[in-house]
Amino acid sequence: MYGMTNLRALLSHNIKKRREKLGISQAKLAEKADTSANYIAQIEQQNKFPSSEMLERIAVALEFDSPELFAVGPFSMDAIQQFQEGVKVDVEKRIERLMKSNK
Repeated sequence: MYGMTNLRALLSHNIKKRREKLGISQAKLAEKADTSANYIAQIEQQNKFPSSEMLERIAVALEFDSPELFAVGPFSMDAIQQFQEGVKVDVEKRIERLMKSNK
């Protein structure tokens, strides 16, 4: 799937930064969102991508509107470079597929 890695990175970044800003642990966020701390950790490590229902529960627990989970905000240079590299890889793969399909 194109872009999934980038969405996961963006979601992970926003959840972690908001959680840290609120001064709550993964366990506390999990409790507020009615899930496990392990699941929150998996989301923050970009290993899992939550359902729309879980996204809403996490947003409420973080005192966010759901779309803010995917808002682009101030990022560290490492995060920006990782995101840019992911976009580059996605574009290259798409171009490669298009070129193969046109042969």
